[in-house]
Amino acid sequence: MAPGRPETTELYPVPGPAGWLMPGVLTPVAALALVIASALLGDLGLGSIVRLDPKGNPVDIWGLVAFTLVPFSLLALMLLAWVWTVERGALANLGLASPRRALRSFARGWLVGLFTLLLVVIVASLSGGFALRTASSAWDDPASLLPIVALMIGFAVQASAEELLFRGWLFSSLVRKFNVATGVVVSSALFALAHFSRGQSALVSIGLLLFGVFCALWAWRARDIAGVMGWHSGWNWLLAVGFGLPLTGLDVGIPALLAPLQPVGPDWLTGGAQGPEGSIVCVVFFVIGCMVLMRRRG
Repeated sequence: MAPGRPETTELYPVPGPAGWLMPGVLTPVAALALVIASALLGDLGLGSIVRLDPKGNPVDIWGLVAFTLVPFSLLALMLLAWVWTVERGALANLGLASPRRALRSFARGWLVGLFTLLLVVIVASLSGGFALRTASSAWDDPASLLPIVALMIGFAVQASAEELLFRGWLFSSLVRKFNVATGVVVSSALFALAHFSRGQSALVSIGLLLFGVFCALWAWRARDIAGVMGWHSGWNWLLAVGFGLPLTGLDVGIPALLAPLQPVGPDWLTGGAQGPEGSIVCVVFFVIGCMVLMRRRG
């Protein structure tokens, strides 16, 4: 701790940054500004190389690869530049320990992400939400496997950048200035706001909020973010490529890697245009997951 700096609570088990720390009430504003700035700069770069719809979303699979790489790389670089130059902090202050430990935690989290997403889709299907449809899969055309592999890297970048911002920097900054409960609530609410789409249902909004709470509790329990980075990456990747279903409202016609599914149930069970993340099954999963994480931490 720097001389004269008041004692603070650190979320991650390392000394706090030695530089200037902005007031706690401004950290959500700064986080949202980083999201907006990186998205606008990313759109400027992407508009000249990929096809985007009027909302700025990609319309094909290679566009989705670029969408996961360009703006989120910018987001991570902008955040790291702030932490290193202004706050004079380190990656450890964002919840990333030694590279070897972080890599192991990421890999375990990634596998858990695959398993939990598969579990959600299976439960929704057995409940009458999805049915197997006759359609070509990624294995019918080996060339389609290349962008799917590229998306594995792209979603690792996208999810890791979001975790660095929301659970690495914002969450830890709020805990330092206020307390853990404030950090969980505010960082999760801002995460849901950053993913908000006009006209989305209340169930989708609840799911997004619980997604953020689940990730925050994971980071709080583990005292690092490498594991939840991996979970977020594996979850997003399998949802995008595994079943031909929308990912957070994005559907660019990716051939299914595992099983092509068709929504046949009501929107509250399938998630509608949002995809399985907007379903009641996903909400129940996050509620149970949050309860387990809180109990294990206690």
